Amino acid sequence: MTDQPGFTPTGTIASPADRRRVVFATVVGTTVEWYDFFIYATAVGLVFGELFFKALGADSILIGFATVGISFLFRPLGAFLAGHFGDRLGRKRVLMWTLILMGAATALIGVLPTYENIGMTAPILLVLLRILQGLSAGGEWGGAVLMAVEHAPKKKRGAFGASPQIGVPLGLLLASGVMAIMTAIAPGEQFVAWGWRIPFLLSVVLILVGYYVRRNVEESPVFAELAERKEKARMPIVQLFRKHLLLVIIAALVFAGNNAVGYMTTGGYIQNYSTDPEGPLALDRGPVLWAVAGSAVTWLLSTLIAGFVSDRLGRRTTYIIGWVLQLVGVFALFPLVNTGSIGLLFAGLAILTIGLGFTYGPQAALYTELFPASIRFSGVSISYAIGAIAGGAFAPTIATALVKSTGTTMSVTWYLAGMTVIGLIATLLLRDRSGIPLGPDHEEEQSVSPIYGLAKA
Repeated sequence: MTDQPGFTPTGTIASPADRRRVVFATVVGTTVEWYDFFIYATAVGLVFGELFFKALGADSILIGFATVGISFLFRPLGAFLAGHFGDRLGRKRVLMWTLILMGAATALIGVLPTYENIGMTAPILLVLLRILQGLSAGGEWGGAVLMAVEHAPKKKRGAFGASPQIGVPLGLLLASGVMAIMTAIAPGEQFVAWGWRIPFLLSVVLILVGYYVRRNVEESPVFAELAERKEKARMPIVQLFRKHLLLVIIAALVFAGNNAVGYMTTGGYIQNYSTDPEGPLALDRGPVLWAVAGSAVTWLLSTLIAGFVSDRLGRRTTYIIGWVLQLVGVFALFPLVNTGSIGLLFAGLAILTIGLGFTYGPQAALYTELFPASIRFSGVSISYAIGAIAGGAFAPTIATALVKSTGTTMSVTWYLAGMTVIGLIATLLLRDRSGIPLGPDHEEEQSVSPIYGLAKA
């Protein structure tokens, strides 16, 4: 019954109010999570190099961006833990813990002494807190996605699945906006001295709001039915890798193609490249942050639109359109950014985010429809975490190193174009499974491989 539009596992009709509550809770929770995650990357691009890493060597920004990537290495561990407990104990419980973990780590960064105060202990503690953020992010996305899509009517999974996806641009919008406001309230040296701490401390308030919203949402109907039938997988991760390893790799590469490009802003690279006083542009922090915030709005809109489009055209077709648009955006980005005009910098980011949205909006529904119900949390979370490592983890570090070694941003453009093509190829290897039944009654159908050329997973 979980696959009938509007029905719960017990057969009662889910009200529109129930669905709205799920969507609202998903958006609020993921926005808070990604605000916390992105505020770190933004701070690395603006001040952390000077405050925590400058004494470690000349390439303090490169070191700082490497710490952004290090957290990604712990996402799979977070995904493994969340996948196991999410398939065993439920989606909702895991989401509550990931929210608390992320908020606590972020708030502690806000009160952390700098290198000047406690020496090497400062960057070590900063990296440890960033690792906790990585563990949380690794478990958050899969649970949020399944809560949204498994509650959705069959013909609206793309639209419902876009709700956790828009939490990413909303988190970027919030992080960039708060940082921009703080550059105005505490300009120059005041921002370096204390202004950067306020956005991290604000996380405490946001976490309390997110926790309150999430605790009032019902468990995913698919998991509720699995629990009622006592059909939960005993070792979901073992089953996933034994039966669906190739699918996990291909699904990860789909996300990697999007994530590498997206981390030009969410990873803080564009912010650092355009505001570096010793760089070719040396723009003011505030206007650049507002331009990034503006591009987060276009990213949000294109992500939302893509979710609806995927319900009409299918996930695969929507993705293919997105890869083409993303490739256009990749080649337009740096020629516009390098003009030194804030307006054209925003235009470059806005064009880029249209393709990003179309390769991100359908992802929740696509991933949910790829894996069998009993191991779905593990499959979705681990594919996402591996894709994040292959894509965004070290994208800012790679971009920084490429410009240093070649002296031109064209090298970064070709790197991003290559990742986009990898995402396109991975998408072409997958059959479209839009509308496939998601409930435990259809495990046999769900276990048929969606990879072209394979009959069984």
